[in-house]
Amino acid sequence: MNLILEPLSFEFMRNAIIVGILMGILCAVVGSYMIVQQMGMMAHAISHSVVAGLPIAYVLGISLSVGAAIAGVVSAIMLAAIEAYSRVKLDSAMALILSEFLAVGVTLISILPGANRIDLVNILFGNILGVNRDDLILTLILTGFILVLTTLFYKELLFYTFDPLGAQAQGMPTKIYYIGLVTAITLTVVASLQTVGSLLVIAMLVGPAVTAYLLVKELHAMMIWGSVFGAVSSVVGMYMSYYLDIPSGAAIVLIVFGFFFLAFLFSFSYRRLK
Repeated sequence: MNLILEPLSFEFMRNAIIVGILMGILCAVVGSYMIVQQMGMMAHAISHSVVAGLPIAYVLGISLSVGAAIAGVVSAIMLAAIEAYSRVKLDSAMALILSEFLAVGVTLISILPGANRIDLVNILFGNILGVNRDDLILTLILTGFILVLTTLFYKELLFYTFDPLGAQAQGMPTKIYYIGLVTAITLTVVASLQTVGSLLVIAMLVGPAVTAYLLVKELHAMMIWGSVFGAVSSVVGMYMSYYLDIPSGAAIVLIVFGFFFLAFLFSFSYRRLK
């Protein structure tokens, strides 16, 4: 029992664990739609593109999160435009936009006055132990907001996710749903910068959701079980980080992959037995 209670005696550990649980839930819900829509690489591109908005936000004196969110949405819109109005395939467009926005961010950090104070290491790899009460409240609000919208528009999102052409034929505003999903991915990426960083956030978005995908068939069950895997991974990863003195974000991602590997073995064995 002392092994469990000892880390909780520190406020930074309590904040980190709570934020980790919230991020596990948020990433699983958004990631479930992302997996079904086959938008995994979209999140990868956005997670790198947000770097371009950081130095601009810093120089303008606004929140880095706002700059990151704007850069992420702009990159996603550019991806959609390239795919829609040219012969370039989405995977090629993603590779181009990812590298271009990352290059723009690194360049602006080096030339804009004062922007070199931005800690790129924390942006890339996260620092969940540095979260404060304001970060916790912001993550809680964002998670609640996404969960409420998902509940209110679940049927419409389900229809659009599995049959976008049918949804468009029925007169649904599919472009709005697409932009909304991209915005949700971007906000999740921005919120994850503090916890696991832009390089590891893709694992949090994909890992718990795809683990649940191996075990269940319904979308709502996928989101529920994905949230469980994401939250538990965050808690176990934080304890592993505390006792083994390893980076917290990396520890969380290792646990995420551990759950996926176990689910893969279970689903593979189940199919063989059938």
